[in-house]
Amino acid sequence: MFHVSCFMFLTSESVTEGHPDKMADQISDAILDEALKQDPYSRVAVETLLTNGLVVIAGEMTTNAYIDIPGVARQVIKEIGYENSEIGFDWKTCGILVSIQEQSQDIAMGVSRYQKEQPEEVGAGDQGIMYGYATKETEEFMPISAFLAHRLVKKLAEVRKTGALTYLRPDGKSQVTVEYENGAPKRIEAVVISAQHNPEAKLLQIKKDIINKVIKIIIPRNLLDSKTKYFVNPTGRFVIGGPKGDTGLTGRKIIVDTYGGVGSHGGGCFSGKDPTKVDRSGSYMARYVAKNIVASGLAEKAEIQVAYAIGVPEPLAVTVNSFNTGKIDDEKLAETVKKVFDFRPGMIIKNLALRYPNKKWCYKKVAAYGHFGRNDLDLPWEKTDKIKELVKLSKC
Repeated sequence: MFHVSCFMFLTSESVTEGHPDKMADQISDAILDEALKQDPYSRVAVETLLTNGLVVIAGEMTTNAYIDIPGVARQVIKEIGYENSEIGFDWKTCGILVSIQEQSQDIAMGVSRYQKEQPEEVGAGDQGIMYGYATKETEEFMPISAFLAHRLVKKLAEVRKTGALTYLRPDGKSQVTVEYENGAPKRIEAVVISAQHNPEAKLLQIKKDIINKVIKIIIPRNLLDSKTKYFVNPTGRFVIGGPKGDTGLTGRKIIVDTYGGVGSHGGGCFSGKDPTKVDRSGSYMARYVAKNIVASGLAEKAEIQVAYAIGVPEPLAVTVNSFNTGKIDDEKLAETVKKVFDFRPGMIIKNLALRYPNKKWCYKKVAAYGHFGRNDLDLPWEKTDKIKELVKLSKC
């Protein structure tokens, strides 16, 4: 992972909800939400693929829920804004193929034996390494480049949906390059926005509108200067987008989902996976821990690594890296963390209530615009409710 020092530049990107990969993530997570709503102990691993006029949904699911999977997918596509074939995709007429089978019994053995009666004995649904990261750069404890990249594409979707910029279409991307001085964000070096639009829109008007109604609304004025570079639709045209322009697939935006390339990543995606999959629950837990460390003042930035073996409840290792910003050494910090937080998958699921998405948060809502640093949602892994315990035990 990057450790910012002296003078350097860091860049993060994000994509809109209408990007084909994010469409796939949202469909997979909407199916998961519906399964957990009806049966909180559903085991789900669903992948979605989108291409021109077609949605393919496949995977494994063991549940007592009845889900109208094509109906769920069409509703997601409709809400995103793909409402007619003129913009490249139509929720009403697109073809949908579904191939779902029961979860393998070999995989289920590790998680199904104790999940209701003894959650502390539930094993990890797979092996893997998961990371969580937090920094004091923003109030959300996120890297500022990733935070701003998400805010930009969310604003891009907002001005499209409200009709402020009527020529915009659902697909889009952002990229933000931040210049650091002595480890702190100093200024914005460059902003890139690619926004899908209708054929009649003129590039000069698009540039003017995006800079004034998106970029300068979202990015703080003190970070912009006369040297900041703006790139709006750098190719000059972005009419063909969404699944007509690019095939979309669940799990292809894992850096967008996390820390924008600033924090490390174990490689596993989140969307379409129920919380027995530690790719998801372990990463959420690691973020929860890292955020509480930084919020407590024990470090200015922190990265947590957790490792699991399939079917085994206890993590193989829990490691803390404070990048020499900690008030205590990392080994002591790791020991403190293990006393305060329970990293067993069943207890992560129980303590963070990951089986019960609700009106305040659901998995579909974090499938676009980032899983972390979302102050617009009441996410259980974003709470800072362990500060007192961490500080107290760190002094022992």
